[in-house]
Amino acid sequence: MEDLESLALKVLLTGLILFMAFIVYDLAKKSKAGKFGTFVLFGVLGLGVLAFVIKTIVVEMIGSY
Repeated sequence: MEDLESLALKVLLTGLILFMAFIVYDLAKKSKAGKFGTFVLFGVLGLGVLAFVIKTIVVEMIGSY
């Protein structure tokens, strides 16, 4: 059961991140943000994703001790 939960978390979280990327792209397109604005929007989204990945790595490292 734990394997199923882990797989579901990875798959659904990936889907959520891709959906959020689509939303940000659509927002940038509709607001005519330009190249720099789009870069900033995706940069902030990327930092959020990066923080989640770093948290996962740190939790796994702490759990292995």
